[in-house]
Amino acid sequence: MKLLHPNAQASEQPAGAAPSKTVLVVDDSPTETRILATLLTKAGYQVEVATNGEEGVAAARRLHPDMILMDVIMPILNGFQATRMLRSDAATAEIPIIMVTTKDMQTDRTWGLRQGANDYLVKPVDRQMLLERIRLLLGA
Repeated sequence: MKLLHPNAQASEQPAGAAPSKTVLVVDDSPTETRILATLLTKAGYQVEVATNGEEGVAAARRLHPDMILMDVIMPILNGFQATRMLRSDAATAEIPIIMVTTKDMQTDRTWGLRQGANDYLVKPVDRQMLLERIRLLLGA
């Protein structure tokens, strides 16, 4: 598992800026991961990456990120299962989770929110909307 996206450098922060928030991207697609990591890094976030739900749960427990972007369709543990596990663990229960997935049925959205996701966005995600939702959930 990659722990720190190579483009996420503290030196990218403006002088005097507060330390950046950490976003954990949990997605098995290298392309989607790269797109999200690049967007988030340019917006000033530190980015951590996990390639499936099981790695995502372990990384969240170890790193306690400020935010998690969770895909749904992944091997080992899907995003619904991983979100449910994170919500049932006191150490990770309060971390905001946005599901970012290709599953666009209303039943999928409803199920994702019932598992504990704070928000649910469908790929291809509108980049500005994603950044706005992240800022809103982080209270920034």
